[in-house]
Amino acid sequence: MRPLALVAVVLLAGCGPAHPPSSTDPTREAWYGQTVQQLNDLNREAERSLASGKSDAASASILRGQALEERLLSPVHPTLAATEAASDLDRLYGRMLLANRHYGWARLMFQKNLGRWRTWRPETDESHRRLQQAKDDIAACDRAMQ
Repeated sequence: MRPLALVAVVLLAGCGPAHPPSSTDPTREAWYGQTVQQLNDLNREAERSLASGKSDAASASILRGQALEERLLSPVHPTLAATEAASDLDRLYGRMLLANRHYGWARLMFQKNLGRWRTWRPETDESHRRLQQAKDDIAACDRAMQ
């Protein structure tokens, strides 16, 4: 009976959190703001490449930006600036996919933005503009598929 109780205690102890929850807000750390700026820079680089017909360079910038986007959106409440930068990256990627006739994947990127801005609080003029932009992007994608 005693070994069974010991096994139960060990198993229950393993159910606890691996690490104590962090009391610091990562969005207030220096790396967070720097990462937002890096993602904005990559977005501008990808936009310039896409506009000049250099889709391979745009793709490379977008791929580098995805790792930054993931890191920026990992906190429970990412900042507005981080959310906007992530939104810009997803929209660029969606536009590139749409231009390459990858309609389903493009629509997925645009839908991410639709969900992102539909649930953003507090609502602002900018969040409304971006929500409408996502709806317009989805409509353009749907027209291209027909």
